[in-house]
Amino acid sequence: MSFDFRIRTAFVFLAFLLFPSQAFSAKRSDFNIWHGVESMRGEIVQMEVFRPESPNGSAVIICPGGSYHHLGIVNEGYTTAKWFSERGVTSFVLWYRVAKNRYHYPSQMQDVQRAIQVVRENSDSYQIRKDRIGLIGFSAGGHLVTWAGAFASRTNELEKLGIQTQTSLRPDFVIPVYPVVSMQDDIGHKWSRKSLLGKNPPQEMKDLFSLEMQIPGDMPPTYLVACRDDPVVMFENSVRLYEALKQKGIDSEFAVYEWGGHGFGMTDNKFMKAFHWNKALESWLQAHGFMD
Repeated sequence: MSFDFRIRTAFVFLAFLLFPSQAFSAKRSDFNIWHGVESMRGEIVQMEVFRPESPNGSAVIICPGGSYHHLGIVNEGYTTAKWFSERGVTSFVLWYRVAKNRYHYPSQMQDVQRAIQVVRENSDSYQIRKDRIGLIGFSAGGHLVTWAGAFASRTNELEKLGIQTQTSLRPDFVIPVYPVVSMQDDIGHKWSRKSLLGKNPPQEMKDLFSLEMQIPGDMPPTYLVACRDDPVVMFENSVRLYEALKQKGIDSEFAVYEWGGHGFGMTDNKFMKAFHWNKALESWLQAHGFMD
């Protein structure tokens, strides 16, 4: 039994201690997204599924943060899955590969595109609609989900692995929360950049993964969340992303909060009690037909 497997098992056990109602309100299972893919033999990337009692036809793939180095599974993964599944949305927590385990680009991008493929190609078995599958990501996970939305029609990392995709890799909505956006020297989050691209990436790689420079005209509807006092990822990351979205005419909303910092996730903390940011998100999802 690997060390990482023991860690993941411990997190799952902790989640059920923290959220005992989750065991009754949603049916949980997990699987390796790379199972059966010859070119990825030996790779194990788990995705946990939380199936609500009354699915509404929507699904969300959750990408926790952690500077592309580790994953904030409980705070940004399980709490988010609980919130969505309680509202009828089938939720998938993606344990994408990270630098702590010596994985860098393109591993993370392969994982998120494979997750979208697997969910969409198996949508009938999950009682979800193919046109109601979105992404939410926190911090570095916010960068990952924004990348998935921005590059869906330009870059197919799965084809490079010999995988034929029979369905679209474009998410139907994207929710970046206090996201890493830029890889530029002035505002980029250095740890995330190093974890994803290495210690001294060339300028062309910085530009390619500075998502404020890469928003296409077919970017999915986007709901962006950030706090002005974020001490970890500069608020300017989100400002530049929103400006790029509006410049391209993308259906987007920017929820700006004066305080709250970084890493608040979906937990019932001081920030949540003060602003109930998830209520505003719920209204946006309802308005776009992804939540009842």
